[in-house]
Amino acid sequence: MSPQLAGVLQLTALIAALALSYRPLGDYMAQVYSSEKHYRPEKWIYRVIGANPAAEMRWPAYLRGVLAFSAVSVLLLYLMQRVQGSLPGSLGFSSIDPDQAFNTAASFVANTNWQSYYGEQAMGHVVQTGGLAVQNFLSAAVGMAVAVALVRGFARSRTGELGNFWADLVRGTVRVLLPIAFLGAIVLVACGAIQNFSGIHSVGQFTGGTQEWNGGAVASQEAIKELGTNGGGYFNANSAHPFENPNPLSNLFEIFLILLIPFALTRTFGRMVGSLKQGYAILGAMAVIWLGFSALMMWTEFAHRGPAFEIAGGAMEGKETRFGIAGSSLFAVATTLTSTGAVNSFHSSYTGFGGGITLLGMQLGEIAPGGVGSGLYGMLIMAVIAVFIAGLMVGRTPEYLGKKIGTRQIQLAACYILVTPALVLGFTAVAMALPTPADSMTNSGAHGFSEILYAYTSAANNNGSAFAGLNADTQWFNTTLGIAMLLGRFLPMVFVLALAGSLAEQRPVPETAGTLRTDKPLYAGLLVGTILIITGLTYFPALALGPLAEGLAS
Repeated sequence: MSPQLAGVLQLTALIAALALSYRPLGDYMAQVYSSEKHYRPEKWIYRVIGANPAAEMRWPAYLRGVLAFSAVSVLLLYLMQRVQGSLPGSLGFSSIDPDQAFNTAASFVANTNWQSYYGEQAMGHVVQTGGLAVQNFLSAAVGMAVAVALVRGFARSRTGELGNFWADLVRGTVRVLLPIAFLGAIVLVACGAIQNFSGIHSVGQFTGGTQEWNGGAVASQEAIKELGTNGGGYFNANSAHPFENPNPLSNLFEIFLILLIPFALTRTFGRMVGSLKQGYAILGAMAVIWLGFSALMMWTEFAHRGPAFEIAGGAMEGKETRFGIAGSSLFAVATTLTSTGAVNSFHSSYTGFGGGITLLGMQLGEIAPGGVGSGLYGMLIMAVIAVFIAGLMVGRTPEYLGKKIGTRQIQLAACYILVTPALVLGFTAVAMALPTPADSMTNSGAHGFSEILYAYTSAANNNGSAFAGLNADTQWFNTTLGIAMLLGRFLPMVFVLALAGSLAEQRPVPETAGTLRTDKPLYAGLLVGTILIITGLTYFPALALGPLAEGLAS
């Protein structure tokens, strides 16, 4: 079987698995977030945190809950790292330096999971499981809660109430993430991923001696890191490490986990707004971009240029022979079109155009299908922009799901789409202008510029993957990347929740013959075109200086 055919079969199997899970999971999540029933374990949690799950919140109160909870999470995770040397199960590792502890705390709470350290050489069992793994669940649940609040904004009318943040947070964690992650960990253990609390031990005989590795609850953390579109990992090699991702089957399963909830949330959206066709339109736009990027990445990396590529069957530099080009390409596209950031290959070693595809995937806003929760609300923001553009073309006040898109709504949507580019391009420009940050680049020229651009693109979009050639463990990068992660996560949430509140207050607008049908393929095509044009206009100059220049020169 040729590698190309194997890639097509993997993509087909992945689509089939996602299609089978789409309806039941999407309907289940709609039921979870619409139910008025609270399970006994959830009631215990509400008592501990002092929350009233039945109290409805307007958008400022909902936002305060998001920000307060996240601020406390950053502080607790920072303190855990600073006192690691005194904790049991630290494996003899010392406490984390202040700048790196801040970077890691901001990273995991912001669902970015950027790591400027070697996991197996820095973090003990308590910090890994009690700190990082816990935030993998909670940060994902926060994103889902904000997405559901926006959906309620479209679904409700003549009220500013968006639900209860604490109830949405707990339900998303207890009823959705925990059960699926539990099953996912079992599958990964069956595939060969490790799950233990062993200390540092020798593995095998190597030339000149043995190699030492520490164990850990790897399978359970791997499951939620992919399911919650978190990223990160126990080991520096991430999902290329055989303890985390042992074989092609586990690799395909991890890609499935990455895409599972973001795609299924479009069904949840359709169910909650009372029109499944609206969910299918959003799903179609996401799927077109994802399939297009997957095909383009495989074509780019399989293209034979010279005898070395022909012998290897494609651009195999930086890729695991266990997964090959197809498995690596599918993983790279899935992880950069979502906010996952896990990697099973060395993105810096991709072809010039291949590296550009990973960059562009993040710069789209990671909305195809995007992160858990953040992908849906990001796509709905773009849907509002697309409706506004269509309204301008026909001279009609734009409407979406029975809500008028007026001045306030479009201002909030515009602020949302401007935040991330401002962070990415601003920090990249400053880093390139100053002498010290440039010293961290392993490469010069276009590829070196791509390292810096990739780092800030990954941080501001809450992705967490890296071009890997950059030495990011410096005070400059730990601090600025941490700031970019926090602002890139929580500033957009301010505009999302404000938009949700303004929509929920409106009266429904009756549909007329002139109303744009947003549940049709024509609108889905307009939405895809809007996304690509806005992203291209924003980032093309920067891409031209980096991956495009490198690709054209090779």
